[in-house]
Amino acid sequence: MVTRSSKKKPRPKLELTTQASVARRGARCYKGSITPDGVRASLTLAEPPRELPAPLAALWWDAKGDWARVHGMINDLETRDAIAVHAYLQRKEGVTWNAEYWYGRAGLKFHRPTLEEEWQALVEGQTGE
Repeated sequence: MVTRSSKKKPRPKLELTTQASVARRGARCYKGSITPDGVRASLTLAEPPRELPAPLAALWWDAKGDWARVHGMINDLETRDAIAVHAYLQRKEGVTWNAEYWYGRAGLKFHRPTLEEEWQALVEGQTGE
């Protein structure tokens, strides 16, 4: 008689750094389990990986050019990550006074010189990279 152990094997940590690995496995929302390169690679997909937390999914939609969807996703969220994304969106829209308000709520006293650098910094902050 063969017995099976009830212990589950630990899953390896996923490093999603290529387009193929993103399409094959999807992204994971745990910090360190998806990389900024993995987020960028997933932009070739029609929808963001469903496991992305809302602020990171919002940045994904922003990179796809869907500002209205992004704003709707994060407008009522109260996490620091969501508030930081909201600040970025207000800056991108050109409403500086409102962006500064949201930066303050996120506890940020600065932003990156370009919107692209800020997007990258936000993704890196949310992926733990």
